[in-house]
Amino acid sequence: MTLSTGELGTAGPEVSRLGLGCMGMSAFYTGSGTDDAGSTATIHRAIDLGVTLFDTAEMYGPYTNETLLGTALAGRRDRVVIATKFGTILHRGDGSRGIDGSAENVRLSVEGSLSRLGTDYIDLSYQHRMDPGTPIEETIGALSELVAEGKIRHIGLSEAAPDTIRRAHAVHPIAALQTEYSLWSRDPERAILPLVRELGIGFVAYSPLGRGFLTGTIRSVDTLDEDDFRRSNPRFAGENLQANIRIVEQVDAVAAELGAKPGQVALAWLLAQGDDVFPIPGTKRVGYLEENVAAADLELSAAQVAALDAVAAPVGDRYADMTPVDR
Repeated sequence: MTLSTGELGTAGPEVSRLGLGCMGMSAFYTGSGTDDAGSTATIHRAIDLGVTLFDTAEMYGPYTNETLLGTALAGRRDRVVIATKFGTILHRGDGSRGIDGSAENVRLSVEGSLSRLGTDYIDLSYQHRMDPGTPIEETIGALSELVAEGKIRHIGLSEAAPDTIRRAHAVHPIAALQTEYSLWSRDPERAILPLVRELGIGFVAYSPLGRGFLTGTIRSVDTLDEDDFRRSNPRFAGENLQANIRIVEQVDAVAAELGAKPGQVALAWLLAQGDDVFPIPGTKRVGYLEENVAAADLELSAAQVAALDAVAAPVGDRYADMTPVDR
């Protein structure tokens, strides 16, 4: 296995082309929060394989994922880039979930993340969702103060609209934009990818395996825990799920040609979209991690890339409520 690195935008750090999304270790998916020892082993193995970008958020748990990651990285901090996200918990109120990009909430969030991660700086701090009640200039201004104080090193945005990205970047250089991107979530290709390339912002693709769907292992939600997020996701619902299986079948056809796994093909396709695209597949298991990292060595032919490019769009929205994204 060889894992190359790249600059995360013109203002960001150098990171591995494939990162590790840590959310599923602690929240939202079947089995989350049940095997911290296995998750820790996965984090350690990732470092051994050359993974340097680790993605978490205060909302994952909430809070428990940051604590897990921070504990796992003890003694290894100087070998990794930690990215975490804020803005979906109301620290000025009762600590419940809600969008808050105010300067006060920014500082409270970052201070909490630093404590849970057991570090004195965050490499990349993302605003998780944009707050329509707070000008983006205020949020980025507060983050830039934390950069000056050395508490964060780089600023990122997640699921932001083009105009918001431009306005934010005018206040302080944005290192990375994180948005869902995969063979079944290609919306960023219309406006977001061209914009971040124009501005020199790195693109971090979350859910690059379509929330596990592109691995070909999910054919029914009956195999998922009752509280698994995907049970309420429109793309996994009833007839939508059955219609979307055709996507996996097309990916699987390419995988069969290469003697690879469908998930590896999906990741290889994303990596082929440009050196400025950094997928962060998530897993809590060492075996799946090793499969994902091996995708970096998978070479797709021009014909195979074209076949994957032609995969039809999925049926159903990315979320049951799409209002918090692209704003």
